[in-house]
Amino acid sequence: MLRNDQLDAWDRDCFFHPSTHLAQHTRGEAPNRIVTGGQGVYIEDRDGTRLLDAFAGLYCVNVGYGRSEIANAIAEQAKEMAYYHAYVGHGTEASITLAKMILDRAPAGMSKVYFGLGGSDANETNVKLVWYYNNILGRPEKKKIISRWRGYHGSGLMTGSLTGLELFHKKFDLPLAQVIHTEAPYYFRRSDPAQSEAEFTAHCTAELEALIEREGADTIAAFIGEPVLGTGGIVPPPGGYWDAIQALLKKHDILLIADEVVTGFGRLGSMFGSDHYGIRPDIITIAKGLTSAYAPLSGSIVGGRVWKVLEQGTDENGPIGHGWTYSAHPIGAAAGIANLNLIDSLGLVGNAGETGTYLNAAMADALGSHSHVGEVRGEGMLCAVEFVADREARRFFDPAEKVGPRVASALLSRGVIARAMPQGDILGFAPPLCLSRAEADNIVAKTSEAVREVLG
Repeated sequence: MLRNDQLDAWDRDCFFHPSTHLAQHTRGEAPNRIVTGGQGVYIEDRDGTRLLDAFAGLYCVNVGYGRSEIANAIAEQAKEMAYYHAYVGHGTEASITLAKMILDRAPAGMSKVYFGLGGSDANETNVKLVWYYNNILGRPEKKKIISRWRGYHGSGLMTGSLTGLELFHKKFDLPLAQVIHTEAPYYFRRSDPAQSEAEFTAHCTAELEALIEREGADTIAAFIGEPVLGTGGIVPPPGGYWDAIQALLKKHDILLIADEVVTGFGRLGSMFGSDHYGIRPDIITIAKGLTSAYAPLSGSIVGGRVWKVLEQGTDENGPIGHGWTYSAHPIGAAAGIANLNLIDSLGLVGNAGETGTYLNAAMADALGSHSHVGEVRGEGMLCAVEFVADREARRFFDPAEKVGPRVASALLSRGVIARAMPQGDILGFAPPLCLSRAEADNIVAKTSEAVREVLG
């Protein structure tokens, strides 16, 4: 196939790719892919290779590719009013309407929506709001944020600190001192194999309580957690976990931030993960599924208790000193409106629950008894397969063997994109919410082939 490879040269010479081995990419030792289009659950590259994207980009293309309804909404908004800021009370029809649509879908008790561009800046906003909240209440020492190991909350300074994954800390001088971590609710990797799920939940709760006691509750402002651990391994919480954690936070007057960047807007088969697990957060982080990534947009949904203190703060100190130039960008807001309308009209929340359950069951049937599969787990349209060297002993592979990446590569060669998750040999799936049963069957069949190629 003849083509102009100037684009490939420019890619390697000019483009700084995130989460990439920079030296190998620049030297041409690692493959790249230039994506040119997509439709439904499939993307296509400039070579004409068609791939089933079983990770929806980065958990984000919830409605699938090629939705003209969102593209048209973006175009119309750009022609009518491409941009105006949201400072000092300014708004657009799109941003105001989207805020109302979000609150109509949000868990009970939420009050206002602050818009940003991505999950990282939304969590930066959340931390600032929590600090402001405690300053207004006259509690200047109550500033630490508790996160969980293996949690993912962004790549900024504070948000990279909140993230509990080594790759995001190593050589970046993170985490910052205001962030402290507690145990991940990862039952499969529990240190005591004899523990029941209920006993492990009690263990995680006891570990958190011990941390609070060591640090002092009067120094801890908030706890942040994903309803389901995402990048840390796609790990649903053990039974009773969120009830136990919330009771402890309430006891010590610690705010709860639910990071719903992955789980918000349907991925678990519920509109929000908070409703799915009975979580009653003070702040909710949203992004990805808000626009299905057709335009950058994020949000911080602020609960009524926090909002009243923010209002008090501006009565005492004047306008709040926080804002982004692109907050509530009208093009992103227009995309969000069209996206949420599609989620409703296509019944994608219900499909995520039904087809996601089917995908997880089919994956467990196909691979659950494989001698090198330790666990098949998931919830809604999230699924993970964790590989082990010894199933009975729960002994893991040496990371140098790169089993997870090798299985992901073998699957890619069969036309399906999945993600090799960090800090373990874990293959993750998060397909668009429009996935059909036939497409789920294809994912499972090709995954089984890839596993058997690599592991026998």
